[in-house]
Amino acid sequence: MSVTSPPPSTVPAAVLAARNGVTVVFALNGLAVATWFARVPAVREALGLSAGRLGLLLLAMSGGAVLALTSAGLVTQRFGPARTAVGSTVLVAAGLAGVGLAAGPFESLPGVAVGLFALGYGSGTCDVAMNVEGAAVEKRLGRTILPRFHAAWSLGSVAGAGLGAGAARLGVPISVHLAVLAALVLGGTLLGASRFLPAGHAEDGSTRRGGLLAAWREPRTLLIGALVLVMAFTEGSANDWLAVAFVDGYGVSEAAGAAVFGVFVAGMTIGRTAGTVAIDRWGRVPVLIGTILLAAAGSLLAVLAGSGPLAVVGVVLWGLGASLGFPVGMSAAADEEDRAPARVSVVAVIGYTSFLASPPLLGLLGDRVGILHALLVVPVLLIPTLALVPATRPPAGPKPTAPTVKS
Repeated sequence: MSVTSPPPSTVPAAVLAARNGVTVVFALNGLAVATWFARVPAVREALGLSAGRLGLLLLAMSGGAVLALTSAGLVTQRFGPARTAVGSTVLVAAGLAGVGLAAGPFESLPGVAVGLFALGYGSGTCDVAMNVEGAAVEKRLGRTILPRFHAAWSLGSVAGAGLGAGAARLGVPISVHLAVLAALVLGGTLLGASRFLPAGHAEDGSTRRGGLLAAWREPRTLLIGALVLVMAFTEGSANDWLAVAFVDGYGVSEAAGAAVFGVFVAGMTIGRTAGTVAIDRWGRVPVLIGTILLAAAGSLLAVLAGSGPLAVVGVVLWGLGASLGFPVGMSAAADEEDRAPARVSVVAVIGYTSFLASPPLLGLLGDRVGILHALLVVPVLLIPTLALVPATRPPAGPKPTAPTVKS
């Protein structure tokens, strides 16, 4: 199903400003998260962790994110996306800086875990707020744009991975690197969130009508959540383990491992940018089926290629294929704007559960077969997920009306 975009002159200036603000917040959230992921090998080395112990450490961030998502919908509904995004980013910045101090001069494993929990809690809460705001902007623009916001997240991740690789190569202390990035992320988010749509732009009946509990009983919402769960695992396993897998499995340097992670994120960015055009032309279902198959093939090639250069080709395909599942799932959950906070929160909780399972599962499996081969779990999970894709079809009802108010 195609969606006709309104002429630029008919889009209110406030909507365009909100679009730009959401883009900034997405990008900076991606920058913060990727900054940590790019320095995982350095933290592992500094603390002398095995793959299994590293997996348990990564669980601290995932646990914080999942715990946050149980209340993020209510918080967003109560305080609005802008204030929620800013408040949660304060936690993100504090967590990122704390991880740098604990892993650097203090060499404290519990300190790193506390910092990661704060980083995960803040990032998870911000995730719901910025997706709810992005879905509201998408409705007002009258065309698919949420994947492009996630592309901005990926661009931020590319920047984070690139800066991480450069910092590792130049020997920049982890504490300095993470503290500088934390300040940048917080300052930029304050600016971006100030451009969000005015408070109260969405209907506020979601929570008053038992929004969260009702959403947990909706079959379509749960099916979308299951799809997002696997796609989040597909993306998260690469975020957590790709750099380490190439260091251990292909014998590359720490800086090269961070660069390979950057290649993965670049593939996701391209997929999310081009994917909006494909979705508007062919619809969610066929595009998601194609990208899931691409992710399965790419992850297989990345693991079984036998040579670094060919494996990097697989990483590109993996990134392209993993690009659309999460944002399209969020967009589908927010098809009805007055129910968006509750449904996005439920889908996010289910999806982020993968971040609880992925680190320890792949870490413990990596202790037995190596991290590289442990990643074969990804294609095994992707193929059955094709049966869930039809749940993302927009519900029957009147089509959204494109904005006609001139700026």
